[in-house]
Amino acid sequence: MSRDADPYIFSSDTLPSDLRFLPPLANGLLGWRVYDNIMHMGGVYNGEAGRCHRADVPCPLAAKIESKDAAQHAYSLDTHTGIFTHTLTSAAVTATQTLYSHRYYSNLMVMEILLVRQMTATEPVTVNLVSAFTPESKDIAFESGPDYRGGRYIKGQTTSAEYPGGLCPTVHIIWIPIPETLTLPPEQSQSRWGFILIADNSFDSAKAKFDEALNLMATGNMRLSHEKAWKELWLQSKVEVTGSDSLCRALIGCLFYLLSAFPSIHDTSSSFGGVSPGGLSNGGDGQDYWGHVFWDQDIWMYPGIALFYPKLARAVLEYRVRTIDGAKDNAEKQGYKGLKFPWESAVSGREVCPEDIYGNQEIHINGDVTLAFQHYLYLTEDLSMFREGHGSDVIYGVADYWVSRATWKPEDQKYHLLGVMPPDEYYYNVDNSVYTNTVAKFSLQFAGELADLLQHTAPKEWKEVAEHIKIPFDQESEYHPEFDGYIKGHPVKQADTVMLGYPLGLQMSKQVRRNDLEAYEPVTDPQGPAMTWGMFAIGWLELGEAERAQLLLKKCFSNIQGPFQVWSESSDGSGAVNFLTGMGGFLQAVLFGYTGFRVQKGCLAFSAILPNDISELCVRGVNYLGSQMDWLLRKDEVCIILREQTRSHGSAKPYNLQVVLTASGTEIPLTPGQPVTFKREPGGIQASDSFFVNAVKRPSP
Repeated sequence: MSRDADPYIFSSDTLPSDLRFLPPLANGLLGWRVYDNIMHMGGVYNGEAGRCHRADVPCPLAAKIESKDAAQHAYSLDTHTGIFTHTLTSAAVTATQTLYSHRYYSNLMVMEILLVRQMTATEPVTVNLVSAFTPESKDIAFESGPDYRGGRYIKGQTTSAEYPGGLCPTVHIIWIPIPETLTLPPEQSQSRWGFILIADNSFDSAKAKFDEALNLMATGNMRLSHEKAWKELWLQSKVEVTGSDSLCRALIGCLFYLLSAFPSIHDTSSSFGGVSPGGLSNGGDGQDYWGHVFWDQDIWMYPGIALFYPKLARAVLEYRVRTIDGAKDNAEKQGYKGLKFPWESAVSGREVCPEDIYGNQEIHINGDVTLAFQHYLYLTEDLSMFREGHGSDVIYGVADYWVSRATWKPEDQKYHLLGVMPPDEYYYNVDNSVYTNTVAKFSLQFAGELADLLQHTAPKEWKEVAEHIKIPFDQESEYHPEFDGYIKGHPVKQADTVMLGYPLGLQMSKQVRRNDLEAYEPVTDPQGPAMTWGMFAIGWLELGEAERAQLLLKKCFSNIQGPFQVWSESSDGSGAVNFLTGMGGFLQAVLFGYTGFRVQKGCLAFSAILPNDISELCVRGVNYLGSQMDWLLRKDEVCIILREQTRSHGSAKPYNLQVVLTASGTEIPLTPGQPVTFKREPGGIQASDSFFVNAVKRPSP
């Protein structure tokens, strides 16, 4: 396959006219949009409460190569390796500039420049490095320190803490200074330069990491170690389709940018700061939701990552655990018990939403957080996350909040959640949001289930409220109204009620599922956020209507801004940029729509359907109970390969996995390296919605 044909490489001869759509480079700790003189660092915010935002950190690598001679330019983002390349070619020289946020050493960012002489000449060849970098920030009071091993050094502290009495983070930056020009002497045919920066919260740690980076450069291992880390990630996951190049590239871009927002799978620092809608590259004062963490992380971005990377999934849960004190403070300020996770979160878990109404009323965030924990337990059976990792404190605290927040109404013998804002933010101060009440019901039920597993005495109120909470339903129209008093046909902002089927999994007939989709699809704002149409697509795929689903999924393509597959929140290019929320919803539409994957208690359910223009879907590296599986879907067959197994949590050996055909009850064991193939043909499985495959665990004796 030629370089141009490689769907993992996004190339262009020009940069986007809107600089917001330059490619972001991130590694879970440092995030940067190429050529920008500002970057961001995980966990470093400035401003109190609603003024809290990601602190702008100056980026010394903000330099472009230019030539005084006429030159051709080529730009590419290689998602195999996470490296952005600018190639400048003139009659005299080919200059190649590469930029990357190091995938393994997360405090490190790198720029490398290679000059290659094009012709024999006695004259030196010079290129310019144009930079707007200054060692200053409006959020951090920096001061210069003594140079360290040839590197410049500044340190500073944010000017305002997230809450009164809170800490102001300190940032230390050491970097190799970038000259205004680079020159290839007459006697040399080529030469290479390397420039690095280290950003850390500690000077001693920054020095040690700068030393390590210099050693990597000296031994030639700088880029090798980075590329090895990306290769390791891609070996664990793959989502590719055959039949639509644009869909394949979109999926690769989504997975690449989502992975870039997460820490290294080798990171043991437990300092991950969560994922915001615009990622680490964005989120400064007044833009891209200030870099705050919303339900977007737990509902939209998390499921597609958790299906492949249990370590990264656990990092999301650990972030929520670290914010428990703030969540407790939020609940107390509202006058309730337990934990109230903030609608917008930074480091402490205290509410940092600039507008009180969202923090007070968009309480479904609590259930969204719980759903991620439940999803993790069903995928991994890792009870250590809930015992030693204190995940149980999250689940029990959320349950206590729901009990104290619910109001009993004798007239209908139901519990009500009053005065809320649903996910559809066009409405507020409504009663009994069907999404909010359903996610509350399920999180209460999961709290009871977890209590049984951990032999914890569950308050009887958890079960009482779960069993009697009101789930609005219109018997006449046989659909779920969005909330009490919702008038059918009124506009909605985004996916809300349609999420009852997926991801919540509320049991309903196919007719009710169809009625919900048909009620809300035509009244959903076409300029609403990008993740919405993926949820509608999943709904229609559940009903076997693949072509209708595909039309909706294609609506997302207008949110993808070329040439580097960067998403905008809205289809007109407005809203948050590098919109990971939209990418997460799009990825789920394929991962959980085409495949029908459902993470359930005791099994991974599966029901495949492909639209006509997709001939093959390859999903590699699905991680279930410590085992990795590859799935290949074609029109006429489904093939499952158990790739490798590791020791399951709490078990001395891997689980034995088997495929179960639910219609017949047929059980087929999975053996590593031996494909299990199901043909769609007379006498075989049927290409219809009634086909399911369950992976059922059975511990080894």
